[in-house]
Amino acid sequence: MGVARNLGLVVALVILCGVGLITAGDRFASTNNIITVLSLASAIGVVAIGMTFVITGGGIDLSVGAIVALASVWASTTGTQAMAESVGWIVIVTTAIGVGIACGVINGLLIAYGKIVPFIATLAMLASARGLAEIIADRKTQIIRDQGFRDALGARPFGVPVIVYIFAIVVIVGWFLLNRTTFGRRTFAVGGNPEAARLAGIKVQRHTVYLYALLGATCGLAAVMLMSRTQTGSSTHGLMWELDAIAAVVIGGTLLSGGRGTVIGTLLGVLIFTTLTNVFTLNNLSTSVQAVAKGVIIVVAVLLQQRLANRSST
Repeated sequence: MGVARNLGLVVALVILCGVGLITAGDRFASTNNIITVLSLASAIGVVAIGMTFVITGGGIDLSVGAIVALASVWASTTGTQAMAESVGWIVIVTTAIGVGIACGVINGLLIAYGKIVPFIATLAMLASARGLAEIIADRKTQIIRDQGFRDALGARPFGVPVIVYIFAIVVIVGWFLLNRTTFGRRTFAVGGNPEAARLAGIKVQRHTVYLYALLGATCGLAAVMLMSRTQTGSSTHGLMWELDAIAAVVIGGTLLSGGRGTVIGTLLGVLIFTTLTNVFTLNNLSTSVQAVAKGVIIVVAVLLQQRLANRSST
């Protein structure tokens, strides 16, 4: 069933590319445009991979966009950049990822040990992280001036941006972690039946914290990737990313109820949404029409999930 589902996503992506070729011609098929699509997919794709783990484990996170914004702002402050000048640009990277992990751990602790519903806990983090980012940045865009960071993360080996390679590595590591490790098996167990997982000896609460920390780390990494592409840190980064990430995970075939997830499906979901946006942009269609199209795709994906779930239960 998983292979058939992914095949369906591949067919949908091919059809979408066909529409792009018909309506935009060489502008869509150009190497520069393909690289643009992959670059745009990379940062949100990394977040979506992290979201796959959380949703597979029976949770959800509405704060990922705000965490990306906070991580980018914190990592681009004058103090952080001054430290980077003496220690090295890696300070900017570790700061962003560290902020992401800290936010993820807080979410995990509130949900696992505080017994707060994931929707409410992460909604609170969304408001808090975005607000803190605005306070730190004073609602201003912070410019990345560290040349080492700009050179390292802005490089284009073989004509392809570094962030695309980072995305590819995250996909490979994410697939291996979910499908070939004890951590992945525990994630499926916790998402499928937390009580049965507990009786099987899995530390459900601790594992839940690990899942949200992992998602926080991917948010921090995504912030680094976004900073390398825009050369800025801003409290407006990551707006609505939570919806885009969840949508990509859902149409990829990961069950919102938990217990089943697929990294490859998420990858295809991200590429479908990014390609859709690109086709609409090349054809000068409004963002409102794009939003409607995304909404229809999400509803259809959820309806298909429900039908598959009903068939498997009978």
